[in-house]
Amino acid sequence: MSHKLLDLINISKSYDDQMILDEMNLYIRENEFLTLLGPSGCGKTTTLRILGGFETPDSGRVMFDGKDITNAPPNKRALNTVFQKYALFTHMTIAENIAFGLKIKGRSKAYIDDKIKYALKLVNLEGYEKRSPALLSGGQQQRIAIARAIVNEPKVLLLDEPLGALDLKLRQDMQYELIRLKNELGITFIYVTHDQEEALTMSDTIVVMNQGYIQQIGTPEDIYNEPENAFVADFIGDSNIVDGIMIEDRLVEILGAKFECVDIGFGTNKPVDVVIRPEDIDLVPVSRGTITGRVTHLIFKGVHYEMEVQANGYEWLVHSTDMVPVGQEVGLHVDPFDIQIMNKPESEDEEAVGIEE
Repeated sequence: MSHKLLDLINISKSYDDQMILDEMNLYIRENEFLTLLGPSGCGKTTTLRILGGFETPDSGRVMFDGKDITNAPPNKRALNTVFQKYALFTHMTIAENIAFGLKIKGRSKAYIDDKIKYALKLVNLEGYEKRSPALLSGGQQQRIAIARAIVNEPKVLLLDEPLGALDLKLRQDMQYELIRLKNELGITFIYVTHDQEEALTMSDTIVVMNQGYIQQIGTPEDIYNEPENAFVADFIGDSNIVDGIMIEDRLVEILGAKFECVDIGFGTNKPVDVVIRPEDIDLVPVSRGTITGRVTHLIFKGVHYEMEVQANGYEWLVHSTDMVPVGQEVGLHVDPFDIQIMNKPESEDEEAVGIEE
């Protein structure tokens, strides 16, 4: 496993008595694509700004390759930041924009010209040296901003919602570009987004944040398939989150019906949160279902149908490639390993760490 490159140790930050980060601990490995994901105001951008040197934490330390850089200014860090507002200089050509950081460092003209060519090639904009940023599309401007960061050969690229202003098709193209760049350059990427699909597509590691706390750290598969609490389950993808009672190991009661599951160690007759993904519910003939319901809504989504099924007093969200018409009675079946059991938060503070009601 590659070694720890960045280490945030007990980082806290408040603005006007508002706690933004609360003793956050996080480390980032070399060559990792790590995404900070969460709703607005969860502390992800503040974390990025502390890494970049644009903010100083109230307490805690930022370590880079074993050195304390907590108070180092941005230009003394081997990190470069690409913001959502690309901040290209409109009075300069593309080449001058890209060369900006290198000129400050006093590099030779030949070195700079070489680097500009290399960077433009990497972002698929060869031959754009003399153009003005004002004449470029949003996606092209974004690529130039990335090229400008890359030529400085940072060890870490910090990206703050950089695709937020682009339309869907362009964003998807840029996601692939970024993955390709990371693989070609061997740079560590730290990416901030509130877009769960973006996080799932691009990351090696996702850090889900809420209210200044880290909720869960894991691979996209872990976060999607094994959410640690109801907040994560609800934030990543669609979920059915229902109250349940863990009758005993491997048996849970949901809305009055008993379902077999695979979870153990929750005790007997314990209230729990139950998470079932919409694609994990099978609509079957009534005789084969654990509970019976009626389809109340139906939308075709291209790959699958999205249906709502009213059953045992709950509106279930179901994704299926098979269509069941509105009004039809159906049975609902869920395989035991597709039922995820979680402890309910026990206190207010745990609830902040867990789920906002």
